[in-house]
Amino acid sequence: MKKKGLMIVLVFSLAINASVLGTMGYHYYRNSWIMPSASCPLSPNHQHLYQELGLSTIQLAKMEPLARKFHERLAELGSAMKGENSRLAELLGQKNVDPDRVEGLRREMAGIQDEIQKEIIAHILESKEILDSKQQERFFDLIRQSLAGENQL
Repeated sequence: MKKKGLMIVLVFSLAINASVLGTMGYHYYRNSWIMPSASCPLSPNHQHLYQELGLSTIQLAKMEPLARKFHERLAELGSAMKGENSRLAELLGQKNVDPDRVEGLRREMAGIQDEIQKEIIAHILESKEILDSKQQERFFDLIRQSLAGENQL
């Protein structure tokens, strides 16, 4: 009887070890085939919106030209705004400030800011067309969070 009890314990131990090894092997195999998160085509080293949305390869291929165009245009507008900021600082620093020139420059700056907003809205609408309904829902949740200041994208 003692041998039979020892044999049952050994078989039970082997079964546990085999199941643990099988589970570990399964997880290793499964994790080695999981696709890495998609990164932003323009800044692959940073956590980005694309990871949050889980874009497919096809969606990423469609998104890349949109993102490139958008980021180039924003860089252009940002550069223009920096130039206007410098001009404004120069104008305000003069001994005799001309209110009309300051107002004209302020209007130019407001025009650039308006262009930036239009570009952002257009980009959101173009991006939305690439996303499925679940991704769109997550996309707009992230936008709402970002606008509320809870989470920066």
